[in-house]
Amino acid sequence: MYKVLSIDGGGIRGVIPAVILKHLEEKTGKQIAEMFDLIVGTSTGGILAAGLTVPDGNGQSAKHLAKNLLELYTNRGSEIFKRPLWQKTPIFGPVIGGVSHALEEKYDHKPLEGILYGYLGDITLKNCLKPVVVTSYDIEQRKPYFFKTSHAKKDDDRNHYLKDAARATSAAPTYFEPAVVNSLAEKPTRRVLVDGGVFVNNPAMCAYVEAVSLKDESKDIVIVSLGTGIAERKIYYEEAKDWGLASWARPIISVMMDGSSDATDYHLCHLLPNSTTGDQQRYFRFDTKLNVGFDDLDETSKSNIKLLKEKAEQIINEQGDELSRLIDLLKKDDQSPPKTALSPA
Repeated sequence: MYKVLSIDGGGIRGVIPAVILKHLEEKTGKQIAEMFDLIVGTSTGGILAAGLTVPDGNGQSAKHLAKNLLELYTNRGSEIFKRPLWQKTPIFGPVIGGVSHALEEKYDHKPLEGILYGYLGDITLKNCLKPVVVTSYDIEQRKPYFFKTSHAKKDDDRNHYLKDAARATSAAPTYFEPAVVNSLAEKPTRRVLVDGGVFVNNPAMCAYVEAVSLKDESKDIVIVSLGTGIAERKIYYEEAKDWGLASWARPIISVMMDGSSDATDYHLCHLLPNSTTGDQQRYFRFDTKLNVGFDDLDETSKSNIKLLKEKAEQIINEQGDELSRLIDLLKKDDQSPPKTALSPA
């Protein structure tokens, strides 16, 4: 079987898939990069995809376990989503403050870049332990740009530092400024990229297509798709009818992400055997409604992270039968025995 992992975008809500991935590692005794043949991610999912496939010093196993990346959200999330002091200080007054909120991105990208470098270093896309796809959107060329290990190995102009791919895929409009990324070719191509969530927040269909192209057939492909929670907060007509451009800016991002994710799930449920097929299941989707806590991409309070972890545990409990079937599949070794035992980074 060709096993594919797909991870949605969702900012700090990446806590949810990180908890599930930690559970899979604990139950199988394998690292995520050992279990899957292809890992695909958007935004926060792209950061997880990159972090889980960075090789250690020997180049034989993953540098990070899922639990290490969960700690990134728990311990470093507030550094990533930290408002600049000048935006929070009343001394600048309502006029300057209003202009700043309307015309500036919400967060400085430098703390994010520093954290990504700490976790990903100077590893390049073509050196990932397993094939990776990370989504982004080129705002100058006005088309999607996919960071692909398969392309990076063939063409230096498609090879990039993993830290740059992670920065680009998480450059959510209005939250972070676009990422300017150069390829690693002798004559590098410059690209200006934003969060892949603007067109594909749930990249599971991209993952399926990439798997078919790499495997040359759809038979025996297993897709494991991890969500970051379904927003439940309603947008009422009375509230939204008078919104202008500035007021719609952030809510519309959430609306687009939710809609595209639902459509992808619908299509894959019809393409592959789903949860209704018992032991024949080859499409697994794990997600939950965010009916407690906050669905904001940047709510990094300790109480909210605790609630996100609890929602992940709820998925593990409520979809226990599916998880058990998946774990049985992941324990099977279709090739050679694992090179390493599960050990901390």
